[in-house]
Amino acid sequence: MPAPALLPRFRGRLHDPRTATVVGRLLGLTILVCFLSGVISHYLQEPPTWLSPHLPTRPAWGYRVTQGLHVISGIAAVPLLLVKLWTVYPHVFEWPPVRSIAHALERLSIAVLVSATLLELFMGLLNTIQWYAWPFSFREVHWALAWVIIGSLLLHLAVKAPVIAANWRRRRAEPPQPELRDEVDRRSLLLGIGTAVGAVTLFTAGQSITPLKDLALLAPRDPDVGPQGLPVNRTARSAGVTEEAVRDWRLRVEGPTPYELTLDELRAMPQHRVELPIACVEGWSKSAHWEGVRIKDLLARAGLPDGARLRIVSLQRRGGYGVTEMDHPYTRDDLTLLALRLNGATLAPDHGYPARIIAPNRPGVVQTKWVTRLEVLA
Repeated sequence: MPAPALLPRFRGRLHDPRTATVVGRLLGLTILVCFLSGVISHYLQEPPTWLSPHLPTRPAWGYRVTQGLHVISGIAAVPLLLVKLWTVYPHVFEWPPVRSIAHALERLSIAVLVSATLLELFMGLLNTIQWYAWPFSFREVHWALAWVIIGSLLLHLAVKAPVIAANWRRRRAEPPQPELRDEVDRRSLLLGIGTAVGAVTLFTAGQSITPLKDLALLAPRDPDVGPQGLPVNRTARSAGVTEEAVRDWRLRVEGPTPYELTLDELRAMPQHRVELPIACVEGWSKSAHWEGVRIKDLLARAGLPDGARLRIVSLQRRGGYGVTEMDHPYTRDDLTLLALRLNGATLAPDHGYPARIIAPNRPGVVQTKWVTRLEVLA
């Protein structure tokens, strides 16, 4: 059946299977890195019961690296995805649009893959600036979409495997002149893609890669801006923590031998100083010097010398993660502190005064601020 006269005709040499394969494998690698680092972030943030006792606390900077990779690869995927769509969009105008049931299912799977990937990247970019222009939970939908993308991508690769295999490598034989011209154009396109990906990476990665921080012109967060030289996602005011709430503050530790401590009594206990990064899901991170009491020492005083699984309760009245949990690997680690000081000074209210959690290889969202109670869990 001939195509209707109104449909456009494409004569560009870069809308061919070879170009689509070359761009597709770059995009596929980027999506794989983004997906795997996102899985790590998800399970460190909210681990299932079977995994919680086995979470690693080393390397201490592990979450900083994996979450930085997640956001960097997500941003790099944007220009790659746009070019990939440009190389294949003539297929939208194929005629007839559906040739068989199998062809219809193939086109449906591609529609799911493209729409889910576009939505995932769009939501991820808005998350980096903490703008949630939707009524549903970002984290839950972001997680679900990731699996939709991976599933539809695997299906797409299976269907297109013969085409991908035929175009994976450049032909070794000397090509005819038109194909040689195609290869030159293709290299120019790839050079442009590399420049675009390199630019967006260079000008955003500085929010998590310290040596590049002066080049982070497009990054939504400057890791040097904030009280005590550290950014803040949720202020004391936005969390509903007032001066009255901390005026008569005490720390309550529940255990075999429960007890309470005032701030002065906490300061009288042995203080420890550690250097640990604070790393947030939006992609920014920065190392800082923290001082306070080791969680293992607080638990030993409650009759638990080998640590314990804890529920940590904050004074905050608004926002998520006012109550978090921490399992044995963290509570018995010497680097896990109930921090009272940051970079040589008493914690600022926005950083969790009078006390907050800081632990190695742990997402910033569960480094609970304004801690008022530690509860031992069975």
